[in-house]
Amino acid sequence: MELKKPLGALDVFCIAAGSMISSGLFVLPGLIFVLAGPAALLAYLLAGLLMIPSLLAQAELATAMPRAGGTYFFIERSLGPIGGTLAGLANWFSISFKSAFALVGMGAFAVLVFEHISPLQVKVVAVSCCMFFTVLNLVSVKAAGRVQIWLVMVLLAITGAYVVLGAARIEVHAYDRFMEKGWTALLAATGMVFISFGGLTKVASVSEEVKRPGRNIPLGMIAAFVVVSILYVLVVAVTVGLGVMSTDPESPSLTPISDGAGAFFGTPGVIILSIAALFAFITTANAGILSASRAPMAMSRDQLVPQFFARVNGRFQTPHYAILFTFAFMAAVILFMDLEELVKTASTLMLLLFVFVNVSLIIMRASRIHSYRPKFRCPGYPWMQVAAIVVYGFLIAEMGRLPLTICGMFLLVGLAWYVAYVRAKVKRRSALVRVVERIVDRKLGTGALESELKNILVERDNIVEDRFDHLIKECTILDIEGPTGYEEFFQQVAYQTSEHLHTSADSLYSQLVEREKESTTAIAPGLAIPHVIIQGEKKFDILLARCKRGIKFQESGPPVHVVFVLLGTRDERSFHLKSLMWIAQIANDPDFRERWTNARDQEELRNIILLAARERDGQG
Repeated sequence: MELKKPLGALDVFCIAAGSMISSGLFVLPGLIFVLAGPAALLAYLLAGLLMIPSLLAQAELATAMPRAGGTYFFIERSLGPIGGTLAGLANWFSISFKSAFALVGMGAFAVLVFEHISPLQVKVVAVSCCMFFTVLNLVSVKAAGRVQIWLVMVLLAITGAYVVLGAARIEVHAYDRFMEKGWTALLAATGMVFISFGGLTKVASVSEEVKRPGRNIPLGMIAAFVVVSILYVLVVAVTVGLGVMSTDPESPSLTPISDGAGAFFGTPGVIILSIAALFAFITTANAGILSASRAPMAMSRDQLVPQFFARVNGRFQTPHYAILFTFAFMAAVILFMDLEELVKTASTLMLLLFVFVNVSLIIMRASRIHSYRPKFRCPGYPWMQVAAIVVYGFLIAEMGRLPLTICGMFLLVGLAWYVAYVRAKVKRRSALVRVVERIVDRKLGTGALESELKNILVERDNIVEDRFDHLIKECTILDIEGPTGYEEFFQQVAYQTSEHLHTSADSLYSQLVEREKESTTAIAPGLAIPHVIIQGEKKFDILLARCKRGIKFQESGPPVHVVFVLLGTRDERSFHLKSLMWIAQIANDPDFRERWTNARDQEELRNIILLAARERDGQG
C-alpha cells in the first residue's frame, strides 16, 4: 500500500529544523564547552561547514529516489544488500539515538521546575512523551507535520529573541584563551556536534510522503540547514559571551541557554527559554519517530528485515509496526543509556552514515544509469564528496574508544545479520555492479535497478502514460552497429513491422524508399524521422533505431544515429502529427543525444524515450 503525500516545503523545513533545534542547542553546548572551552563556537561552525557535502548529496539522492527510508534506500541501491543492511541499521539507530537524546534532555529542564524530581521520574516523563508522539504518528503523518510547523515557528521566535537581547550583554573577555584546549579537543568537539545535524537525514527518510519532491525536498532541507546553522552559531556565541557555562567536567551546564537568559532577564528568562527547550525536545521526538520508523519499513520492503515492518495500517495509512518498534527502542535507550555515551555514539553513527551517503552519490553518478535523474544536482562532484569522506573518517577516529567500540560491535552485528538472514533472501543488483560493468565491459546482471528507478521517476513526476507511451513500450527497437545505407536499413524496418501492421514487407520497403527519394527524412544532423501512410484503418506503429556508426541517408549529409520510424493509416493523421511534435520535444533535450549514444541496451533506449520531458496527450 502506498503512503500518503501530505508534506510540502514548509513541512520539510520544519521537520529538518525541528529535528536540529533540540538538545544539540539547549543541552549540548554545555558539554562542548567543557571539552573545547570558548572554541565551542568554532566547533559548531566547523560542523556546519563539514555538513554541506552530505546535505547536498542527500538533497540530490532524495530528489532522484524519493522513497521511505531515505538514506538507507540510497545506500542500498548503490552499494547493494550488505551496504544497505549496515546503512539501514545505522540510519535507524542514529535517528532513534538523537530523538532519545532530546527526550533525555528534558530531564535537565524538569529539574528547574520540579527540584525534587528523581532521575527515574524524569525518565518516566520522557518515555511518556515518547509514547504520546508515537500515538500521534500512528494516527496521522499530516497531523504530526502540522504540530511540527507550529512548534518550530514558536521555537525560532524565542531563540531569535534570545540572540537579539543577549548580544547586548556579551562580555568580550569571555572569549579570552579561545583555543586553550587545543585542536585535538576542538576536533573531538566538532565530531560530537554532528548529532545536532541529524535532522537532515530525517527528511530523506520521509521523502516518499513529500509532494513535488524534486522542488520541496532540496528547498526545505537547504533552507532549514542555513537557518539553523546560523542560529546555532549565534546562540552559542551569545551564551559563551555571557559567561554562564561551567568548565568543570564533573558538573557541566546542562541548561546553558536558560542560564544565559537568566543572566540578562532573570527568572522570566529562565522560564521562557526552558519552555522553548521543551518545544525543541518535542519537535525532535515527533520528527524522530516520524522518520526513524521509515528505515525498518524500507528495509522490510527489501527483505532485509522481517516483512511485518512494511505493513501499512489500512485506516490511517501509517507503518504502525515500524513506528511501535521504534518507540520500543527509543524507550530502552532513554531508560538505560548515559547521556554522554548516547551523544558520542549517535554522532559517530551519524558520521559513518554520512560517509556512506557520499560514497553512494559517487557510485550513482559513476554508474551512468539513465533512469537516475535527480531534480537537484550536487555541485563540486566528486571532489567535495572525496574530501568529506576523508574528513569524516578522521573525525570518527577522534571520537574516543567507547563510541568506536560500540560502532565496531554494531558493524559486526550488522554483518552477522546479513549473513544469517539477508544473504539467502536478497539477490538485488546495485549501482556498484553497474560501475564494475563499465570497467570490465561485461554485463553482470539484470536491469532491475534501472526499471525500479524508472518507476520511481514516473511516480515522482506524476507521469500519466498516454498512447505514445504505450506504443513505445511495445515497439521494436533496432540497435545497429553499422555503418549502413538507408535502403538496407529500410529492409530491416519493413521486415520487423510488416507482421504487426498486417501488410506486405515488400510494399512497406518500397514506400519507405520512395518517400526518402522524394525528400530526405533526415531533418537534423544525426536525426531522421522516416514516415509513410499505409493502407487500411486504425493502424499506427513506431520503430526506434540507433546506429552507432551511422546510417547514410544522404551522400553529402552527416550519418544518422537516431531514427524514429512512423507508420500509420490515413485516419491516424492527427496522432501522426502529435507524435512528430512529441519526438521534436524529446530530441531537443540538450542531454538526449548523449544519453542515446551511451545507452547500454535496447531497454535503456526505450526508457530514454519513456522518461523524456514532453507534453502528454489525454488519450489512454
